Amino acid sequence: MNEPERVVLVTDHPWPSVDAEVEALAQSGARPLFAPTGEEGELIELVGDAEGILTCFARVTDRVVEAGSRLQVIGRYGVGVDNIAVGEATKRDILVTNVPSYCEHEVSEHVLALLLALARRIPTFDDGVRAGDWSLARGQPIHRVAGSTLGIVGFGHIGRMLASKARGLGLRIIVHQPRASDEELRAAGVEPLSLAELAAHSDFVSLHVPLADDTKHLVDREFLRAMKPSAFLVNASRGAVVDRDALLEALQNGWIAGAGLDVFEPELLPPADPLLALPNLIATPHVAYYSEESLVDLGRLAAENVAAVLGGQRPAAVVNPAVLETERWRHL
Repeated sequence: MNEPERVVLVTDHPWPSVDAEVEALAQSGARPLFAPTGEEGELIELVGDAEGILTCFARVTDRVVEAGSRLQVIGRYGVGVDNIAVGEATKRDILVTNVPSYCEHEVSEHVLALLLALARRIPTFDDGVRAGDWSLARGQPIHRVAGSTLGIVGFGHIGRMLASKARGLGLRIIVHQPRASDEELRAAGVEPLSLAELAAHSDFVSLHVPLADDTKHLVDREFLRAMKPSAFLVNASRGAVVDRDALLEALQNGWIAGAGLDVFEPELLPPADPLLALPNLIATPHVAYYSEESLVDLGRLAAENVAAVLGGQRPAAVVNPAVLETERWRHL
């Protein structure tokens, strides 16, 4: 007798092809069930028969997890898991997986693109040329990027890739990473500093930390006031790592020279938001992770994590490893 087909609820996938996911899930005898909207009520209705969930941006809330009586695993398309009720999943011995390493090239390239566009005043000059203004005055002053200092907050896979590429531009690298020793950071060729010291010494600050209780509004009014008035802030991590109101005040009052943001709080700003009216802000729509290549990698790796659990194997990345020590998962 054939075993019943397993179901993995896919809450959302902001890319057209899911061939990689379908192929990976099939290895464990599972098929995807695609949610039409990803809204909470809909997910609660659909999750009842699911043994796994794959989610990108949709919120897998406490109520969704509670409704998933057969759930074994919740897999995230990406690194951060702030849209998943990890605590509730852990309480129910449900593994939560993520993909901590897949878009290092894309995000680091995007950060450098924002950094250079800010430093070289690219949007300002582009607006000027289109308006018939070919003068340099519109974007002055401009300072050389080579020889300036890049402060990286968070030194994981992406932070390290950014440091490697930034050195090619002649940037000096300083880092704040509390979870690494000073010896480890110096061995990686970077200078470790406290958060306050990094703010004060950086010409560019780039954020690469997950969103958690201790990183929400990590960049606050105090941090921004400590930055140089000639410095730029770049955020391609999570919007809420930056205190939005403090940043608005900083950009309006010249505490810093400008900012490049790929993420926001809230995620989708309304067109009339005052941040978007500022000439010293460059905004992109949470696209730093994206390339055609990275999406294939992401879909495959996220689905492989879920398929591994359903197939009785340990996944490549577990967010709540304490669950592995429970009776349910001790065999993995």
